[in-house]
Amino acid sequence: MAGFATKRLGKELSKINSNSLPPGIELVSADNFEEWFLDIRVLDNNPLYLNQIYRLKFRFSAQYPIEPPEVTFVKLADRPIPIHPHIYSNGIICLDLLGQQGWSPVQNVESVCMSLQSMLTGNSKNERPAGDEEFVRANRLRPKDIDFYYDDNNV
Repeated sequence: MAGFATKRLGKELSKINSNSLPPGIELVSADNFEEWFLDIRVLDNNPLYLNQIYRLKFRFSAQYPIEPPEVTFVKLADRPIPIHPHIYSNGIICLDLLGQQGWSPVQNVESVCMSLQSMLTGNSKNERPAGDEEFVRANRLRPKDIDFYYDDNNV
């Protein structure tokens, strides 16, 4: 991994370990600078996500933070994939912040987690994206290689 990415991730990890993360966000593992796992919870009383904890996987390229991390939800026995109109049942997230157009190097792991918390908090639709089953069955691309069309910023 490139020196700049390693340096930046080292600073982020140090900040996380010393200042802790905002409520509802917990670092599960960061054994290297390529892949981290975090848990998030929705803090309000949104009935869609009440008492649920979700696992996020961050994958970092050597170009981080110039390029966004690849962020997906991971399904475990006690960690479901949240139901949301911008989250596919395989954990892929359609969010402009995670694409080249919406990403900014000032963003970081903490801000991405907070954005996802906010996205879940504001949701009232108990549904997957249109075409979820076909997308999950046919997709062979990594999330960063998918050309999403961001047409609904109200969810």
